[in-house]
Amino acid sequence: MGRIRILSDQVANQIAAGEVVDRPASVVKELLENAIDAGANRIRVEVEGGGRKLIRVADDGQGMNRDDALLAFERHATSKLRSADDLLAIATLGFRGEALPSIASVARVTLETATEGEFSGTKIDIAGGKILHVEDAALPRGTTIAVSDLFFNTPARRKFLRAESTELAHVTALVTHYALVHPEMHFELLSASHAIVTAPPVARTAERIYQIFGKETLGQLLPVAAELPLDRVGLPEPPPWKVDPDAPKRVPGTIRLTGFYSKPELQKLNRNSIYIFVNKRLIRDRLLMHAITEAYRNVIPPTSFPVVLIFLEMPPEEVDVNVHPAKTEVRFRQQTLVHDFVRDSLRTALVKARPAAGFLNALNSQPTASPSLIPTAASPLPSAPGEMPDSDPEASEMAGTDAEPFQLTPRQPSPVPGRLPFGGPEGGEPGSDFGSRFGGFDPRFLDREAWGEAAAALFQPAVQQNGLECNPGSPVGLEGSEGAGAGAAAAIVEAEQSAKNLNHLGSLKPLGQLRESFILATGEGGLWIIDQHVAHERVLFEKILRERQVERVQRQRLLMPMLVELKPEQMIVFARIAEELERNGFEVEPFGPQTLAVKAAPVGLEGAELERTLAEVIEQSAGDSFDDDEQPKQNEHLTSLRSRIAASIACHSAIKVNTPLDPERMEWLLLELAKTSHPTSCPHGRPIALLYSWKEIQRAFHRV
Repeated sequence: MGRIRILSDQVANQIAAGEVVDRPASVVKELLENAIDAGANRIRVEVEGGGRKLIRVADDGQGMNRDDALLAFERHATSKLRSADDLLAIATLGFRGEALPSIASVARVTLETATEGEFSGTKIDIAGGKILHVEDAALPRGTTIAVSDLFFNTPARRKFLRAESTELAHVTALVTHYALVHPEMHFELLSASHAIVTAPPVARTAERIYQIFGKETLGQLLPVAAELPLDRVGLPEPPPWKVDPDAPKRVPGTIRLTGFYSKPELQKLNRNSIYIFVNKRLIRDRLLMHAITEAYRNVIPPTSFPVVLIFLEMPPEEVDVNVHPAKTEVRFRQQTLVHDFVRDSLRTALVKARPAAGFLNALNSQPTASPSLIPTAASPLPSAPGEMPDSDPEASEMAGTDAEPFQLTPRQPSPVPGRLPFGGPEGGEPGSDFGSRFGGFDPRFLDREAWGEAAAALFQPAVQQNGLECNPGSPVGLEGSEGAGAGAAAAIVEAEQSAKNLNHLGSLKPLGQLRESFILATGEGGLWIIDQHVAHERVLFEKILRERQVERVQRQRLLMPMLVELKPEQMIVFARIAEELERNGFEVEPFGPQTLAVKAAPVGLEGAELERTLAEVIEQSAGDSFDDDEQPKQNEHLTSLRSRIAASIACHSAIKVNTPLDPERMEWLLLELAKTSHPTSCPHGRPIALLYSWKEIQRAFHRV
């Protein structure tokens, strides 16, 4: 008897579950995508025990009849594909038909579903991949799937689940992101004790961001929108003998990009705050991550990353989503075009917006590792016995804040406007018996209406007084979500942030210098503080890049060559970048095995600054590689090298701190800064100008 055997369906499903279902959030993802593909307008997710005990997803989509409901739990049974050609243009979130049988093989599942017009729905109970019970039931249109005791028959998998707060944070992040990409739908996420996310339908993504995260988060983001018609179809043409003469000719479509990006002042220490949706599918893609990082190059420090939420829409045939078991990665048919489109769109939006950094915000704007655009689990969850609330590092990373201890606090009643009649009646006698007996309060003349309002207030929940402020203790999404509240509030925030820009730098009036290092200027917005060194550095940086582009870099010859000592490995790096150094104004040649002779340098560099610049460029270029067989990578490194050389020259040639400037020099610097593309920060990412707005000044002096 041979050793190779065909596995049973149950074992095959459990193997597939290992690829598709690795934690409760994976189950929620698959069920959410099924609900969205079913055309649901309202989705409700309930989670208990972080998803271990129960996950219930209910929707009002198309539903299924009895036969479809039973077939849905068979492997590779799907309503979304018919032939292999359909794999080339997948327009739905799910398509493989593996999710439901994989989930059912490692949990207890109850399916309740009904379609429009049917007299009854269908209820199916499954445990460990085995159907236990099937019956008719009176159900509304839609589908409800309850998954309980996840991994009950695979204890090894269950053991590797994280703390309840961690798993709940992953589920919260997932539901939030799908709520962002579908603002027209109603999403609810509930735990055993409270509502975490409640997001009614809104018209725009900006309103959804305000609805879930509040005014402060929306105020830190800027909108972006771009469109690019495709020149050709990404799919290769079939061979002539497979061409159908009656088939319609393929027409190139359009790539559209919408979303939000952060101001340069908001920085993160990792890429966890970059969220990319392709055709409304949440993905992690290295190509697009690199494009976003390149868009912020020389705007934020190279070790920091922005907060970005982008939605890419393109024809389904331009992207292959069938490349990853969990469908979290994709492959683009025209990778270079998509990469450059995303990079250039974000870069253009940054140049156009020119956001101004606020003085008060800059005081606390240190890069953090916690991801943005993820609401906290909003959970006063009690810890398990012997477990500290913040004992799980991944939980605190996902939630963004430390877990709060569980405690019960009484509700505070809202104040009721009006006065209570503690005095006597109008025209009454102060010395009457009732007045003296009750200390001036006469119960015969009490205002019953006022006392009724006061008594009712004691039994009503506290009401948020300012709808524009985010209340972290309330369910996410309730704030300003009814009617046009979220839309009006989001419009106010967008108008405020669009007004804070650097378009009026040229019209500022310099008042003087602070310690001969910072320029104080006044303008329409308020009081401006400009770092003179980094401002001049930005001006020189863009000037050097322009001159390098037209091969007109100004250089100056030295009276005597400057000798620079290098290590052997640095000499190898110099040999690789010598040509680019020469095009940027350096004239350097070897003068021995470990010595360079500098005969000419860019204008503005001399003495010790020249030596430091050369050593800095060589050290920073040590990690680059220029392989002749990788032309795109070589071009990318050359562009990065040019920017690096220009940034180093500008930094060492710019006006230094503790340098006195006359008013004419300060005006010239502000005018030149206003002409640059990115007056927000220097090439190394430090802020150039900070605005102390009139509103903040008035608030500080208690004028408003």
